[in-house]
Amino acid sequence: MERLVTAWGEYGLARFPEDERNGLRAWDAADEYLLRHLADEAVDLAGPLVVVGDRWGALATALARHRPVQISDSFLGQAATRANLARNGGGEVRLLTTRDAPPERIGVLLVRVPKSLALLEDQLRRLAPGVHEGTVVVGTGMVKEIHTSTLRLFEEILGPTRTSLAVKKARLIFCTPDPAIPRAPSPWPLTYRLPDGAGAVSGRPVVNHAGVFCADRLDIGTRFLLQHLPEQGDFRRIVDLGCGNGVVGTAAALAHPDAELLFLDESFQAVASAEATYRANAGGRAVFRAGDGMAGVPAGSVDLVLNNPPFHSHQATTDATAWRMFTGARDALAPGGELWVVGNRHLGHHVRLRRIFGGCTTVAANPKFVVLRAVRRAR
Repeated sequence: MERLVTAWGEYGLARFPEDERNGLRAWDAADEYLLRHLADEAVDLAGPLVVVGDRWGALATALARHRPVQISDSFLGQAATRANLARNGGGEVRLLTTRDAPPERIGVLLVRVPKSLALLEDQLRRLAPGVHEGTVVVGTGMVKEIHTSTLRLFEEILGPTRTSLAVKKARLIFCTPDPAIPRAPSPWPLTYRLPDGAGAVSGRPVVNHAGVFCADRLDIGTRFLLQHLPEQGDFRRIVDLGCGNGVVGTAAALAHPDAELLFLDESFQAVASAEATYRANAGGRAVFRAGDGMAGVPAGSVDLVLNNPPFHSHQATTDATAWRMFTGARDALAPGGELWVVGNRHLGHHVRLRRIFGGCTTVAANPKFVVLRAVRRAR
């Protein structure tokens, strides 16, 4: 296990779920730069200290002695934080999701810039009422993650903003809060109606909280899957795995009104979006849960799993998530149960499905995407 060296000590850190074979660290140069700045400038961390977007708990673990509040949209990120705290002697860290009410008063605000500009805006606007003239605000990110639009959000929502020099391709953001700036509410969630050609959900409303993939439009991969969802079959228990805004599971619920739906995603924003989308369009039995893929779903309890797996983990390209989703689906499916997957053709999901399920069939294909079907064999 690699160790993060800071002014306060060394910490053994890992992502969650821990897998040393993937070679991905639980921190990067942006985390190191921020921690070094806090130590070199002797920033008073007495608090209340709020850490936003801490991806794998590196910041919260290193600063645990200052009793920070961590705000995260990631179930896996929070699981990593708990594990990293435990392996490094613990600490009093309060874990909040992006759906929880933020602290009412903030002494130091540390922001790990997210990939989604919308999520950054949503969080800054939700946090702004707790920021005051004396609040120390420092953001961090890799150079490729910090754009003019990023700085403009800090400037418009909190106050005058400048950046540091780049170090190891990382940069810091320094913001001086201006109490005179009007505190406008977050514009999220966004609701729009789906276009024609989206199967059972064509023309229906979809609700997107900030940070959800393709929050202002229907992505073409999901559209392709919606056009080819199974309409026949005795599917009593259906899972929308990696549900995003829930349009796929909602479409399945409309096609199979007697089925019980389970919406799963590791993003708390996504789960909230899926529930809002489902409630706006369907009224059957449904459960909405943030978690680690299919973990916790009883073996042999599911008839149909629908999945559009991601192939990025923050800036890293990896197939580890798809493998975990596919193996988790296999274990949860009853004999004869089906996994339907959409993905870019070049990703080679058919190779993985054949290894895991013993075979798969192509339901539909176009020059960019393919819809695959794998069936759980009898045990």
